[in-house]
Amino acid sequence: MPTYTFSAPLWRWEARADSWYFITLPKDESDELRDIPRPPRGFGSIQVKVTIGGSTWSTSVFPDAQRSGCYVLPVKRAVRDAEGIEHDDTVEVTVEVV
Repeated sequence: MPTYTFSAPLWRWEARADSWYFITLPKDESDELRDIPRPPRGFGSIQVKVTIGGSTWSTSVFPDAQRSGCYVLPVKRAVRDAEGIEHDDTVEVTVEVV
């Protein structure tokens, strides 16, 4: 399965008061992900393994119509704290499709 490494800013989802944070995958990578044959999953999600700095975890990415259909990656608090990542920081991310 494909692996992508890119840099992108961390942003906060304003629709929720409980502060969900995401990184948007680049358009080209999102287009490639969309074309990978896979069984259907909720919300069009794709299972991935993610590495930021010294933190690696399993999660899913989700298509976001508000971001031109690009996939978004949720970044949990434990990772943000461990890696010292804050809102608007540009982060190097490796995403591996599982």
